[in-house]
Amino acid sequence: MFLRHHRKDGHIYWSLVESYRTEGGPRQRVVSYLGDLSESVRAGVAALAEDRPRCVQHALFDEDIVPDWQDVDTGRVVVENAREFGAWWVGLWLMQKLGLIEQFRKLMPGGSAKVAWSSMAMTSVLCRLCEPSSELRIAEVLYERSPLADLLGIPVDHVNDDRLYRTLDQLLPHKEAFEKHLRERIGQLFDVEYDLLLYDVTSTFFEGTCSGNPQAQLGYSRDQRPDCKQVNIALVVTRCGMPLGFEIFAGNTHDSQTVEHIVKTMEKRHGKADRVWVMDRGMASEENLDFLRKGGRRYILGTPKAQLRKFEKQLLEDDWSIVRDGVEAKICPAPGGAEVFILCRSADRRNKERAIRALFETRLEAGLTALKVDCQKRKRKPIVVAKQLGRLLQKSSRAAKLFKVDVTPRDNGSADVSWTKLQNWTDWAVTSEGCYMLRTNITDWTPEALWQAYIQLTQAEAAFHIHKSDLSLRPIWHQKEKRVQAHILVCFLAYVLWKTLGQLCKAAGLGDEPRRVLDELRQIRVVDVVLRTKSGIPIRLRCITQPTEAQAILLKRLGIELPRQLKVTEM
Repeated sequence: MFLRHHRKDGHIYWSLVESYRTEGGPRQRVVSYLGDLSESVRAGVAALAEDRPRCVQHALFDEDIVPDWQDVDTGRVVVENAREFGAWWVGLWLMQKLGLIEQFRKLMPGGSAKVAWSSMAMTSVLCRLCEPSSELRIAEVLYERSPLADLLGIPVDHVNDDRLYRTLDQLLPHKEAFEKHLRERIGQLFDVEYDLLLYDVTSTFFEGTCSGNPQAQLGYSRDQRPDCKQVNIALVVTRCGMPLGFEIFAGNTHDSQTVEHIVKTMEKRHGKADRVWVMDRGMASEENLDFLRKGGRRYILGTPKAQLRKFEKQLLEDDWSIVRDGVEAKICPAPGGAEVFILCRSADRRNKERAIRALFETRLEAGLTALKVDCQKRKRKPIVVAKQLGRLLQKSSRAAKLFKVDVTPRDNGSADVSWTKLQNWTDWAVTSEGCYMLRTNITDWTPEALWQAYIQLTQAEAAFHIHKSDLSLRPIWHQKEKRVQAHILVCFLAYVLWKTLGQLCKAAGLGDEPRRVLDELRQIRVVDVVLRTKSGIPIRLRCITQPTEAQAILLKRLGIELPRQLKVTEM
């Protein structure tokens, strides 16, 4: 057995080769491809070949001799300790590109004698990006089976859940510093414009009572968990979805009550430039509009659909402008000229709302018919029938206004049910389906530009979806207020890595879906190749598996270089 080198694309790769005899003469065959081997590793092989007793494992990385081959016992070659590597390496590479590694070390220089807080904080963020887990699972399972011990230099026995919890306490005070740093660095990398800020609010729920957390309150749940306490998360992103910052509010805080605080916070942190704030209809209270106007701020807001009634005449007119296939818009000046309203209508949205209305209308009419038949078959008190009718109308609220329902008592004390359809409500439903309205104090933009700016609000909604699905923001198991805030900060930093990878993929012509890239690259493994030489001394090599053709293309386009080899450390 011996090691042979091969040249490909200007690089040297090594393989384990075996010689054997055949009837046609001696032959050679490749037993295993080992990839790149550093000079120091080959120096160790040379030392073993000379059978020097002083040669120990660290010599594999310290010598400069470059041997060509070494006899190896082919029957005792072992590959062990295979672990995912590609996605973790990409996460660390993204941290380096964003300057986060330096920032962690600058802001969190202290720590115990064995482990720096900065390294533990990077552990938490990388785990949240690559395999979201609780602190307990990271300590007991995930850290050992990940390559983080090699990448960050923290031995497995130095990672425990208590140290991870205390890392959250050390991380939280630097939230504002991280946000400022990332804003500057992302702006440099991608030439991001901060002229349009998209603002939205979501909620995330807890497991447990959270009795010691005043922000954990019952409220409107976007997760369909009204039985659980929650907090509200307010997020500000740019038009391309890059996050600018976030704040946390009590779970029972209405969306409109967060606007003044978040706007002032972002302006204090990043300056009060000539920006446009884009928000959904939940923020469009008169108090918020007055606050934005007095500060000279520009805004584009959604409005409650009930306000469409004031523009019924304009909805019926034909002077609409096409802003996109299937979407039309028109501008309607507001009294006084300080604002304009933008009427929008979408064909897809109209078809969806029409199908929903038809479903609720059919369901409600079937329920009314069944109630009427039941009243005819048996004697029922009007008060009981009225309560049942109320529950029926509540379940079919989308169609409740289309019907006028009467419960009338009979001479024998029983009840009768009758109803008629209100044609004016039916006509209005047909007219307004697929329509919605925006309001803004920007009077010199076209309907298309205003609509395009508002529709970017989907970037904030997408950010929440990624937080909750790919980064497993929910549910939160922490019970302390500061730990909850630090947990959300870790998710925020992981999301910045996620969006950075998405922007890099987009620039490299790979789409803008980081999920697929991470899933593909996580198949690249780090393995320990154990070679038994004929002298009896083992050689342990920690090698990176060779990328497939698809993986190599991804890495090349992104400009990511895998390390040739990792130094063997105690696990």
